[in-house]
Amino acid sequence: MNASAVPTHSQFTINCSQLTINITTPLWGLTLAYWFHMLATVLWIGGLTVLTLLVLPAAQKTLDGATYARFLGELRRRLDPLGWLSVIILLASGMFQMSANPNYEGFLAVKGIWGSAILIKHAFFGLMVAISGYVTWGLMPALRRAALLQTRGKPAPDLEKLQNRNIRLMQINLVFGIVVLLLTAVARSV
Repeated sequence: MNASAVPTHSQFTINCSQLTINITTPLWGLTLAYWFHMLATVLWIGGLTVLTLLVLPAAQKTLDGATYARFLGELRRRLDPLGWLSVIILLASGMFQMSANPNYEGFLAVKGIWGSAILIKHAFFGLMVAISGYVTWGLMPALRRAALLQTRGKPAPDLEKLQNRNIRLMQINLVFGIVVLLLTAVARSV
């Protein structure tokens, strides 16, 4: 293939009522967006997979309730910033990629298989973000409080229920993540 046949940009058009805007996206910008998007996906879904299938079940079987809660708190303290950074990168790079895609016809313009797959994918992504937000700012503080009560010799009747809820929500998020990847494959195949 000769050098003149290699694309150097992606062009798309935005039509809004009376206004038409043609925008050219440099190929290097789109390449970076894809790369960051894939890195963030691997970090978030990969981390979720390892935690859900390997780390948390092993920790729950081998650690007592309070130790498990402290371990989980320390683990989340390190992983949550990476997860939320991944979400920000996914949002930014995903919007950039979507706007450069020739199938994109505007906000909530759902036409064909690509538009349907992207809409459903974004709905599942939104659910994943909502669940992650609840776990980060709702469930984890409750788990820390229950673990603190137990380490001080006070009853913490909700500790096991909270731990099980955490595992269940992570399993749900993992399934949603797999659905997001499937919908991405559908959108890319058309």
